[in-house]
Amino acid sequence: QVQLVESGGGLVQAGGSLRLSCAASGRTFSTFVLGWFRQAPGKEREFVAGITRPGARTTYADSVKGRFTISRDNAMLTVYLQMNSLKPEDTAVYYCALGNMLSVTTAARAYDYWGHGTQVTVSS
Repeated sequence: QVQLVESGGGLVQAGGSLRLSCAASGRTFSTFVLGWFRQAPGKEREFVAGITRPGARTTYADSVKGRFTISRDNAMLTVYLQMNSLKPEDTAVYYCALGNMLSVTTAARAYDYWGHGTQVTVSS
């Protein structure tokens, strides 16, 4: 079993920054992907960014490219999402997810383990 715990959410004004963290523990895999998804009220959960282990290959949703950066520590026990130039439309609950796979996929169903989420609210 894998446990994922997100932190770092909060309220920020448009144009501001936040950094989310996701701490992973429990069962380990030699090859996996850690991803960030978000879900706004009344909308479907959507992919934000993902990073692989090994290789640290990253993938981003078009809506966050150039503003968000995903990174990890060497052991990939903690993954970060640095969010800059935040917009009101970035308001959502942000979830960390882990999938036992080789490359990043944007499909939520491909990820086996999920955190409980952390709220990000961007005011205009």
